[in-house]
Amino acid sequence: MSLPCWNCGGCAASRFCDACKALQPPAHDFYEFLGMPRQLALDAKELEKRFYALSRQLHPDLFSRKPVREQEYALESSAVLNDAYRTLKDPIARALYVLKREGFDIAEQGTKDVPPELLEEVFDLNMAIEELSEGDESARAQLESARHRFEVMRNEIDDALQGKFAEWDVAHDRGKLDEIRGQLNRRKYITNLIARTDIAHVSD
Repeated sequence: MSLPCWNCGGCAASRFCDACKALQPPAHDFYEFLGMPRQLALDAKELEKRFYALSRQLHPDLFSRKPVREQEYALESSAVLNDAYRTLKDPIARALYVLKREGFDIAEQGTKDVPPELLEEVFDLNMAIEELSEGDESARAQLESARHRFEVMRNEIDDALQGKFAEWDVAHDRGKLDEIRGQLNRRKYITNLIARTDIAHVSD
């Protein structure tokens, strides 16, 4: 829906007013702001191209002689642009953003509860960390092995997510988003386990 221009009351269907060319307030949906469809499998080069084009078009210095309100919109637009690019260029951040926009709770659900298939792995990790803290150097090799296994698991999830991203892009099925959220929760838990192996080495 077109909104009237804040400056002249004309048609402001685009980023700039069609009549007076005044910069309009930015859209806060990242995809809308960048003029891209809400997809999970994005073309990274296209995203980068749009980012740099808009950076040149919306740089606040270009509006230094404009009305104060337009200067404020330029600053706001630049902030939205940077947030949009930072979020959408990262597949995980992008998926979390889409989940939130689609009404999903993206709090760290389940990340504190051990996934059943990881119970033994987590038990072994805890034991190795405890043994290393008590001076048992043989536990260091166990930590290295655990870290490698967790990294493999994380990489497998990343590969699976790419497939699920493509599936959601075709039909925008909320069921697929629910599956993606589950995978992201599991990935977050595994990422936390990798961090624990790092902390154990540092604290030693």
